[in-house]
Amino acid sequence: MSFQAYLDKVETQTGLTPRQFIELARAQGFDEGTKSTAVLTWLKQEYGLGHGHAQAMTHVILKGPKISDKHVGTAGSHSDASDTLWLDGKDSNPHR
Repeated sequence: MSFQAYLDKVETQTGLTPRQFIELARAQGFDEGTKSTAVLTWLKQEYGLGHGHAQAMTHVILKGPKISDKHVGTAGSHSDASDTLWLDGKDSNPHR
């Protein structure tokens, strides 16, 4: 599963885009200085996310949309179209 696919699945499950999660996290007081465990726990308890999906969302909340280019443009199941994740909803993603 690609990194973007994790975010898309979270949106399907919760109805919230990654950008909306960032806003909700900021309202909870989470920012770049927050320990990831606190954000993971919040996402699991409040939104019922599994560990992998919560980790992907935690990365976006704490570190932003940039990811490693390790899997960008590869043919494997972890391939992403870009090293910048789309945060504004899966249906409006220009890389689809």
